[in-house]
Amino acid sequence: MKKPFAFQRRIKQLLGGALMTAAVSTMLIVPSVSAQERDSFKIAWSIYAGWIPWKYVDESGIMKKWADKYGIEVEIVQINDYIESINQYTAGEFDGVVATSMDALSIPSAGGIDTTALIVGDYSSGNDGLVMKGSSNIKDLAGEQVNLVELSVSHYLLARALDTVGMSERDVTVVNTGDADMVAAFSTDGVENVVTWNPLLADVLNMPGANRVFDSSQIPGHIKDLTVVNTQTLAENPALGKALVGAWFELMAIMSTDSEAGQEARAFLGEASGTDQAGYAAQLAGMKMFWQPADAVAFISSEQAVEAMDSVRQFSYQKGLLGEGASSADFVGIAFPGGKTLGDSANIKLRFDPTYMQMAADDAL
Repeated sequence: MKKPFAFQRRIKQLLGGALMTAAVSTMLIVPSVSAQERDSFKIAWSIYAGWIPWKYVDESGIMKKWADKYGIEVEIVQINDYIESINQYTAGEFDGVVATSMDALSIPSAGGIDTTALIVGDYSSGNDGLVMKGSSNIKDLAGEQVNLVELSVSHYLLARALDTVGMSERDVTVVNTGDADMVAAFSTDGVENVVTWNPLLADVLNMPGANRVFDSSQIPGHIKDLTVVNTQTLAENPALGKALVGAWFELMAIMSTDSEAGQEARAFLGEASGTDQAGYAAQLAGMKMFWQPADAVAFISSEQAVEAMDSVRQFSYQKGLLGEGASSADFVGIAFPGGKTLGDSANIKLRFDPTYMQMAADDAL
């Protein structure tokens, strides 16, 4: 049986946003970490196909090997509540955390915490989808209800789907529905349309009359899964960046093969995520994984990545996710490789810095 909590990475609740707005307002007068070189660090992660490799990195000893190489200690901590893990990172309890690009922007970065996307692990390419009963035409959503987790990437995907047929959210009624209730809701006569993610998406699609009418493969690069770290901490402790990136891509090199070690890793991760090796493989199939660091660098350096993030920040602003003080989507500056920026260049708070992934690509770690 799959674990419902394992897929809470997608949830961005209004209450959580409000609490963080209040909390960080008292934190901005001091850095989130002390300005000093350190030798021990904590990274938080929550279960999702693109992030659960951190569990194997930790338990296999790969993380310790790389940390020892640079004379540091790195504690990899599982947090069952995804949003809570980001809140704790924002409050300075962790030096890094896993997050989607939308949540990295709307929680720590919008809260004033300068954050660096150290690892771009993948983007959703079919793992998120819009499903309708009895119709394959998005235009038939006009005047209808759509069940989804409000203010999540599912909400974002609906907006993009409606855009493709000249519609907007004003043409539908969004019904906020918890991820744990989504499959059961779709099985009832009163729910005709849902937006959700795997493995829930696969369960919904197995029901009679279900039609996948739009999915994340049609907006490549928009729903990115990241490992982010505090920018100040990284600047003062480059060993942390080297150890994390080195450990991650060592495992990616293993997982991407059909070797005995690769199969062992995927079987471990399948069981750890509440399914099996085949189930985990099915989840990976709905993602564009960056098995090689050079591929991750090429993607985040592309115009496609900039355009996707521009779309995400516009949506985040429209939904009030950038905070009460945001007068426009430009409120939070976002930096990309090659000196490209979005938003306020004097208020850069989210940085896609490929320095350490490039070092991995160059075999220079």
